Amino acid sequence: MTTDLKNFWQRLQTGVEVAVAGTASESLLGVRDGILTYFHEGLDRPLSVAVVPQAVSEAPTGIPFTDEETLRLARQRVGELETKLGSAYHFYIASESGIQAIDTSAGPLYFIRYWTVIRGTLGEAWGSSGAVQIPDRIVAGLDQAQIPQAVPGTRRSGGIIRSLTGGLESRRQAIATATVHALSSLFYGILESRPIR
Repeated sequence: MTTDLKNFWQRLQTGVEVAVAGTASESLLGVRDGILTYFHEGLDRPLSVAVVPQAVSEAPTGIPFTDEETLRLARQRVGELETKLGSAYHFYIASESGIQAIDTSAGPLYFIRYWTVIRGTLGEAWGSSGAVQIPDRIVAGLDQAQIPQAVPGTRRSGGIIRSLTGGLESRRQAIATATVHALSSLFYGILESRPIR
């Protein structure tokens, strides 16, 4: 085991310190919820969690139109944090929403989901939330450039996921799910979850 990895495990015993790209409260709380779920509920390891917002470069206008574009933006932001902050934190995390089109015999279907990218001493992992279909009536007749602008929801009203689910799921919940999924991939085979009851 390398010295960096030993130091990582020793630092982790006192709590988790995370730098998060952006300052939106729902994003910060979503990341925190995901980390608490993973460590407290999944591993039965109660740790304190410090989530520190970090200003990042402005996002492009509109929503990324593919999972690849969404992940590229999240990875870019994580890279910015790591370059700026070095090894000050356990993890560097960025969460972004994006649209994914799936071609079917009836035509394309469009979905919204959040992606979370986590980077730290153990490497990098990605996780996503569940996908919510954008109803056809919202995107009918629109081209690829128009669809990101037509998706309902604003930051103030709770975001796209809250709008599309009628308030049943929030951006915070979607980011928490994506964060749990990314942590699960990052720690798979390294940390054991508690036995299923």
